Amino acid sequence: MKRVLLDTNVILDIALMRKPHYDSAVAIFKLMDAQRIEASMTASSVTDIYFIAKKEKGHADAIGFVRGLIQVVHVLGVDRETIEMALDSEMKDFEDAVQASAASAHGISVVITRNKDDFAASGLDARTPKEFLSLS
Repeated sequence: MKRVLLDTNVILDIALMRKPHYDSAVAIFKLMDAQRIEASMTASSVTDIYFIAKKEKGHADAIGFVRGLIQVVHVLGVDRETIEMALDSEMKDFEDAVQASAASAHGISVVITRNKDDFAASGLDARTPKEFLSLS
């Protein structure tokens, strides 16, 4: 089974039903349901997702979404070593560097993101949801 990291933006596309990205994000989750991929996200992404979803949907909906999310997406820990890897990376966006460092530390080589350029220096194979779906 292919292991992938889901970038925060792909998960938020579902949480906030953001068009036109929602359908592709849902299709990624259907691959998870069919056990064709194993998806992960970082613990730091969980807090970002809650914070952004709370602003648009309120606390109860954001908490409900996160509760369901952690039942189907693996949560990768973010520790000192992960942060140090991110600090030493060539990536410009620190949040993305943390995600990429956690993925690398857990042997994940693919990130599904709508911002491929942000992961260019990550060493990960960055794919948009549509690109990933076309290969699956």
